[in-house]
Amino acid sequence: MDVGVQCRNVTKTYGEGESRVTALRGVDLDVRLGELLMLVGPSGCGKTTLISVIAAILDHDGGDVRVLDRDVRTMTARERARFRGETIGFVFQAYNLLPALTAAENAAIPLLIAGVPRTRAVARARELLDSVGLDARANALPAQLSGGQQQRIAIARALVHEPRLIVCDEPTSALDHESGQTVMELLRRVAQSPERALVVVTHDARIFGFADRIARMDDGRIVSLEANHASGGVQ
Repeated sequence: MDVGVQCRNVTKTYGEGESRVTALRGVDLDVRLGELLMLVGPSGCGKTTLISVIAAILDHDGGDVRVLDRDVRTMTARERARFRGETIGFVFQAYNLLPALTAAENAAIPLLIAGVPRTRAVARARELLDSVGLDARANALPAQLSGGQQQRIAIARALVHEPRLIVCDEPTSALDHESGQTVMELLRRVAQSPERALVVVTHDARIFGFADRIARMDDGRIVSLEANHASGGVQ
């Protein structure tokens, strides 16, 4: 199975002097195309920093990061922004929905930025909203929706441009069990494409069964990586 993300001895620090904090301490990790990899561990262990480095949002201090055969460090700022826009879908804890736009318009944003005609972009966004159970709320504004509904819009937005890498930070944290299962079933189907990889940071043990492999982090390092046999995980 081909590798979508490769990290070798990746380090990252914040601050200087006495306030210096080491977030990543030589991370080695491969994420394979066609798999859903979950990244778990205690708060503050470096999970969100790692996926932000993988997604070319944060620079790393040392080591090598390759994403879909691209060396992240060699990209210019313009190349990195274009790479993110075309190749990566994001689901973070903050929904970051625009309050003046409807659910469908918010979900369509990546396509609109890429220059897709508005009618076609919104139609595609409506398809994604339907798949996460929000077809009846496509014309609602964010303020008219619950936190769980807003999270599902954010997930639809991450998928609408069919990215090859999807990174999610606690995608089910605001969802009840049924909604969380619906979202994970969708993400699981998406991850099964042989051209796509999915990394999910989570504390939600209810969704561990959707992973192909589970990487456990502690103190800025990957401490174990195992196949999830409950899901018939990748060996």
